[in-house]
Amino acid sequence: MADFKAYEKYAYSDYFKTELPREWTEKRLGYISAYDKNSFVDGPFGSDLKSDDYKDSGVPLIQLNNIRDGKHVLQNYKFITEKKRLELSRHVALPNDIVIAKMAEPVARSAIVSNQYPEYVIVADCVKLSPDLDLVNLKFLNWAINSVLVKRNAELVSSGTTRIRVSLGELKKLKIPYPSLVEQKLIANFLDHETAQIDTLIDKQQTLIQLLKEKRQAVISHAVTKGLNPDAPMKDSGVEWLGEVPEHWVVTKFSHCAQIRNGLVDPKAPDFKKLVLYAPNHIEKGTGKVVYKETAEEQGADSSKYLCYKGEVIYSKIRPALAKVAICEEETALCSADMYPINAVNGLDNRFLYFFMLSDNFTKAAILDSDRVAMPKINRESLSDYRLPVPPVIEQMAICKFIANQNTKLEELESKATKAIQLMQERRTALISAAVTGKIDVRGWRAVGVEA
Repeated sequence: MADFKAYEKYAYSDYFKTELPREWTEKRLGYISAYDKNSFVDGPFGSDLKSDDYKDSGVPLIQLNNIRDGKHVLQNYKFITEKKRLELSRHVALPNDIVIAKMAEPVARSAIVSNQYPEYVIVADCVKLSPDLDLVNLKFLNWAINSVLVKRNAELVSSGTTRIRVSLGELKKLKIPYPSLVEQKLIANFLDHETAQIDTLIDKQQTLIQLLKEKRQAVISHAVTKGLNPDAPMKDSGVEWLGEVPEHWVVTKFSHCAQIRNGLVDPKAPDFKKLVLYAPNHIEKGTGKVVYKETAEEQGADSSKYLCYKGEVIYSKIRPALAKVAICEEETALCSADMYPINAVNGLDNRFLYFFMLSDNFTKAAILDSDRVAMPKINRESLSDYRLPVPPVIEQMAICKFIANQNTKLEELESKATKAIQLMQERRTALISAAVTGKIDVRGWRAVGVEA
């Protein structure tokens, strides 16, 4: 932004609490909507559109999850019949309309309706705005609504505690900065071009993070099934999903080397309510990281839980959380009844068991088993019958150390990529804000292939 000059003169806006170029004005969203009674409407009442109306095909709905990062996200669609669409004709959104979310996160985020379908119907928590394109540039309008300044003002007139909501009436009164149509188009073209470049860089970093996660999985899976010596003689494990393992490793039943604890306790009891309670949603899938901790009391736990002890493996037995494994870090803790507390015995180390249960081989086998039962989970009997490769204890220690060292290196690279994404996202947000409030003058900006 240092490459751009400012406008010559500014005037302070009481509404936006910042300066705008003196030639600019402010306009309410209601002012720039088309002159039509259905040009600015919210979705139907819940009683007019129920989940029973949802179909696998037909006219697509626009829901809150379809409005993200200023874009109409074309996934996770629900549909209604053409007959139902006729009943809800007031709530139809067409390509190049604007849809706005009445609820966080964040409130008042918007998107330009895609032309993938000829028409859509909005749900109760969304708003459809058909702008008067003689008054406002469509892309500029979308950039402006999604700017920090406008969303902040939307939050100020929203209500609610756990999840705030803005009303249709307040949205109609919500203002955007309003330069001339010529400047609006220039600003929109500038932001389209510049944010696309930033988004490309963000995508590359996100791809790198995904590759690093896959690399980590590959390191774990290879080490716990093939060992660290590439020249070690191999043998058939006798287990299809496990394949060959080093010849000197023992392949034995899970129940011979790991104990799954029985016995549930009341998390409301004085002896247990202050203990940390592990649940599947506390654990990052595929990495074994515990992302946050709460006591049983803080979680409001009331159903029975398992006790677990320091160093033991905690494994989620339900779909879709079968790749969630953790090590208990407290002397005594609790875990959800949807998880198994497991203690390695008879020469198997808990850390090796932990890494083995994180491996792709084990997870894929568990998923196949979970598909065979009415409730998608792996039951205690099935898990007890699994066959595991058990290296000598010294080799287990070496494998665990190797995996931990490799994970540290990969996590450092992932942390750098995550930080780079954060900085680019901050840059993107600041650029949008600066452009739509006139903090930078883009009137002299040109890019190859972009219409002025």
